Amino acid sequence: MTHSKRRFLAAAALATALAALLAFAASSPAGVKSASLFAPEKGNFKIFVNGQQMGKEQFEIGPSSGNWVARGTSDIQSPDGTMHVSGTLELHADGTPAHYEWSTEGAKKASATIGFSGSTATIELRLEGRRPFTQQLTFNSPQIVILDNNLYHQYAVLARLYDHDKKGAQTFSVLVPQELTPGSVTVESLGAQDVGGKKLEELTVKTEDLEVDLYLDGARLVRIAAPSTNAEIVRE
Repeated sequence: MTHSKRRFLAAAALATALAALLAFAASSPAGVKSASLFAPEKGNFKIFVNGQQMGKEQFEIGPSSGNWVARGTSDIQSPDGTMHVSGTLELHADGTPAHYEWSTEGAKKASATIGFSGSTATIELRLEGRRPFTQQLTFNSPQIVILDNNLYHQYAVLARLYDHDKKGAQTFSVLVPQELTPGSVTVESLGAQDVGGKKLEELTVKTEDLEVDLYLDGARLVRIAAPSTNAEIVRE
């Protein structure tokens, strides 16, 4: 066998092996999982204020048509009665948002849909008794974090976006859809903390006017504390 023929056969064998490897990675659930920041989960939170339960939330995060969807529903007790809040957030595998919808029902009804294109969010808001209107917001980065009112599972998404290997303070663009409020949030790991005899990782989340502490059991968000408002959200 000539030297050139041996080189040709070796190159052909390498190409075949590479093609097989790529095909396996594309079809393997492990390969798909490693390409995303997220993993399927679902659960329930109890919402406490001043030690008294004021509400509850159910949520689920899972894959959908190549993206990920985080959806949750909350029932909150207020002076005007029970308020029902729901939100559905569609995310790309890298955590950038693709689409968000929210609605509230209680003393008043409201809803909105938000489409994301790069660093721009286009919001169509619908308020009971008023004509719908559209607003656009532009952020510094397409990596926009959604932290909506009374939908605490979205902090679980934020915890996934935080780079736990890099650690240190990390800043994200943030949108509070029910308030049409853009801004930024800084997240930092405080390392392992002893919470009720169990070691949990603590992440501190800071905005201009609020500080929230997240407690993680591995990648699982189990507790949220907002000392300034004396609120606590506990996973069942």
